[in-house]
Parts: sequence; structure tokens; C-alpha cells
Amino acid sequence: MQAKTIKANSTEEIKKAFQHSIADACRTDGQGFKPTLAIIFLSIKQDREAVCKLFEDANIAIFGATTAGEFIDGDIEEGSITVMMMDMPQAYFKIEFLETTLETTFQDAKNLGAIGKKTFPNPAFIIATGGIFIDGEQIIDGIIEGFGKPANSNGEVTIFGGMAGDDLVAEKPLVFTNGKSKDNALLSLIIDADKIDVRGIASCGWKAIGTSKTVTKSEGNIVYTIDDKPALDMLMKYLGVEIKQEDNKNIAPFLNSWYYPLQVERDNGDTVIRATRFANSEDRSLICTGGVPQGAKIKFSLPPDFDAIETVVSECESIKDNAQQQADALIMFSCVSRHLSFGALMKEEIEQVKNIWNAPLVGFFTYGEYGKSLSAVQAGKIGTNEFHNNACCVVALKEKAPSSSPKGENK
Repeated sequence: MQAKTIKANSTEEIKKAFQHSIADACRTDGQGFKPTLAIIFLSIKQDREAVCKLFEDANIAIFGATTAGEFIDGDIEEGSITVMMMDMPQAYFKIEFLETTLETTFQDAKNLGAIGKKTFPNPAFIIATGGIFIDGEQIIDGIIEGFGKPANSNGEVTIFGGMAGDDLVAEKPLVFTNGKSKDNALLSLIIDADKIDVRGIASCGWKAIGTSKTVTKSEGNIVYTIDDKPALDMLMKYLGVEIKQEDNKNIAPFLNSWYYPLQVERDNGDTVIRATRFANSEDRSLICTGGVPQGAKIKFSLPPDFDAIETVVSECESIKDNAQQQADALIMFSCVSRHLSFGALMKEEIEQVKNIWNAPLVGFFTYGEYGKSLSAVQAGKIGTNEFHNNACCVVALKEKAPSSSPKGENK
């Protein structure tokens, strides 16, 4: 499988880059590049419909999301259009687009899991979700329940992806495909993992501080009290941060939330990050980007240092079977918090991850990430599917040799 990446700052520029990339499509020896799938990550400032039409007219399937910044290989952009094109055989993938609401998120994700199971014996889900208030944890739980026990009977179904962005406006991130676009929607690239090796990892590197505290009252993604004290007051006290409320608005964005997430301790010893996206000045609660169970143990976090990048690179290396293993294509979903925290060093993280696999890479800065991370209690083992914040999620794709047979669970 061949992959090519292109980028531009306008529809006209991306059109020229696209035409150049397929200039050899009509070669008589049949070796020209004829893409079947386009991964499109672009700013909400761009003419999304015009960009999509370029690929639709060429009969190319689209998996797309708006962003909080885009990148190809080590080049980080803002307000641009980035595209990865692949000539993946059309029989090896299916794109599914499901509209959803806050009330139906779990059921819609469950439906997606069932669709994947009917489509391929061993599917892998690459997903993108739109909207601001959708609970990413319900997406993960729904897909897993809808799919049921994997055919390989070894662990969970493969799920990786990210939440769309909207240049930090926090109003209407979109996902889109051929002829469809919406904010509250679930988009999935379902891949036949018996034909395409799909492996990935979600890595963070944020370090917890202080002792564990207990969430004494919560509902879904809203945390009301921690150790029986108002959650907002606890966060402000222990981290020394101030949250300014807008006039006549009880709920306001917590603009520095990416730097100070909660670390939720799971029963199996693993932890998962929850960013506190909004604060309520009336009931002093915190509104997180994913569920925080009542009774859960949590710790606060401080902004990361360079060690967080080293952690990501090391964990990405760990999912290779051997040092020589390569990929045909890489897709990265990296939390916008990483870009805000690392600044110019973000380029270093992206380049190092790309060099591990020696493959074309496309990605965007997200509002949340989906995937499996390394287990905290089983050295070298991949944990369960989770919805993450502040993570870097990397997915490596490699077409299997025709004679290869399913080797069990893909990482």
C-alpha cells in the first residue's frame, strides 16, 4: 500500500498538489498512484466543501475532521489543509458516518460496533468525533459493547482516533465524509485487520502530584465535589490557578484546563487523564471531557516537561515487533494541550515518532483521543481502550502480504 501526503493553505493550492500527486495514475504499466482513500484534516477557516469535492469527483473516499492545528510529518501548520492519500484496496475498508446527540451517544456508538462486526470478521476502528459536549468515554464503551467479544478472543477490539477541533473556538468541531458533515457525529474508518495490520498506542507523559483524593459526588462528566469539598475550589486551591467567569455566565471555559488535568485511577491500576474543560461558578463544579466515576480516586497534574516527549517516543517504539519493522502510513491524533505546552518542541515529538516507522505521517491537534495505552501493572502489555486527554495517539498501517494469515490481536 502506498501513501502520499500533501498540504496547502487554500483550496486552489491543494487542488494543484492533488493533481501533481496523481499525475502518473494513467501509466500503461499499471504502477501509477491511484488513491482510494483520503484522510483530510483541515482548519474550520478552509472551504471544506470545495476541498471535499476535489476528492469526491475522483471517486476517493473521505475520512475528515476539523482541527486545532494540523501537521504532516514534522511540519506543523495552523489554518491549513493537510491530506494523506492511500491506495488501500476498496474491499479492505468501509467508512461509516452516524449522527448523534448527548442522549444517544452510547447507543449510536453501540450501533457502530455492531456495523463493524458485520462488515469484517476482524475489524479495526479509526474514529473521529465532532461536537464539544459529547462524552468520549461513552463512544468507547458503546463500540465495545456493540461489537462484543473479538473474533480472535484475545483482548478488546482495536479502536484509535481523536475528537475534532475548531481552532480553539470551542463551538462547533466537525467530522465529515463524502456528502456528509456535522458537529455532533461519529465518523469511523473501519479497516479489515486481516488484510491491513493496524497497531497503535496512546501515550501521555503528564505526571501526577500529591496524594490521591476521592471524587465524592459526580454525574457523568461533571465533578461536583472532591473529598466532600467543591471541585472547582479544590482545584484552584491545590494548583494555585484562577478561573475567571464571564459576566452573566455561570459556565465558562477553563482556558488553562489542558495544563492541569485530573488523573483518574482505574480499578486495574491504570490511570486516564481527564481535562477540565469548563467550570461552573454557581455550583462550583468542573465539567470534564470524559466521565469521572463517583468514588474514583484522582490526583491533580502539573504541566509536563521534556520527559513527556521521551515517554511518548519510547512507548511508540514498544509496539513494534522488531526494530526493522516499518509502516505504509501513520496517522497521529495529538491533544492540543501538547502543542500549547511544548510549543516549538512539539515538532521534535512528531518527527521522532515518524522516524520510528519511516513512513508518511498526517495528523491534527485534537480535543481528546481514543486508544489503548501501556498497562501500568503489566510491563510491556497494552491496556484497555480508553478515552484520553493530553495524549498522543499514533496509528501505524501496513498492508499484509497476500499469504499472511491473521496473527491474533493487533496491537
